[in-house]
Amino acid sequence: MSRPETRTVKVAAIQMSCQGSRAENVEKGEALVRKAAAEGAQIILLPELFEGPYFCKDQDPKYFDWAYPFAGNDTIERFSNLAAELNVVLPISFFEEAGKSYFNSIAVIDADGAVLGLYRKSHIPDGPGYQEKYYFSPGDTGFQVWETAYGCIGIGICWDQWFPEAARTMALQGAEILFYPTAIGSEPPPAPPHDSSGHWQRVMQGHAGANLVPLVAGNRVGREVGEVAEITFYGSSFIADETGEKIVEANKTEETILYAEFDLEKVRRRRQGWGIFRDRRPDLYAPVLSYDGDV
Repeated sequence: MSRPETRTVKVAAIQMSCQGSRAENVEKGEALVRKAAAEGAQIILLPELFEGPYFCKDQDPKYFDWAYPFAGNDTIERFSNLAAELNVVLPISFFEEAGKSYFNSIAVIDADGAVLGLYRKSHIPDGPGYQEKYYFSPGDTGFQVWETAYGCIGIGICWDQWFPEAARTMALQGAEILFYPTAIGSEPPPAPPHDSSGHWQRVMQGHAGANLVPLVAGNRVGREVGEVAEITFYGSSFIADETGEKIVEANKTEETILYAEFDLEKVRRRRQGWGIFRDRRPDLYAPVLSYDGDV
């Protein structure tokens, strides 16, 4: 079977403030998806947990009421209908209730509205302002890829983006573009004042360059005040090409939509010719499978 000479896809990263009620944020998210689709975007990324403020600033059991099951989830159903209407692919972040457990999850929706599957965040951070271990169990789905109408995509969630093993695993499974919905910003006390946005971007640019796959990162913006901590989310959403070069980047304060186009056949040929997967030595990587590096 012959391959097409070109296979172009247009992606979008939505950077938005997620304050207000669930209904308000879902309404805003839908409006921004519609705007991106009107500009020709075919795969559109919303930020992590966009349905509401980032509740992990505090440890408060009331926020468990914000979780909903994967099956019958009205937000997923709404965006499934939207995806079918607009003919777009949508990775949708949500707080998942699953029996007695809770996960930070993504529902992957294809351009015909079909829900292709579920990814649960694998790496769960814990620190001032980002107390996610209080709410989320470590994801049990493993890293996955999904064949969509516009290409094979891999998705990690926020803290996952700091781990090269995750990106490489998805690339090995065939991911042609990596997507990372995110909620990251300032470090609350007692951490010293620190802007990690440059570090955050460079790590993901490394994933793109090391695997020769484009990468899309969508963050939130705005100051959110909790009971014991506050965070100013620093935006800086970006899209990188397969060499890791930033093609387009948002600022730290404004809601916006970023766009980029990739010829996935051209990228595939470049990836094959570069030889990074040919020259891998998995027989030497056993220490990665242990916590202390002891084979």
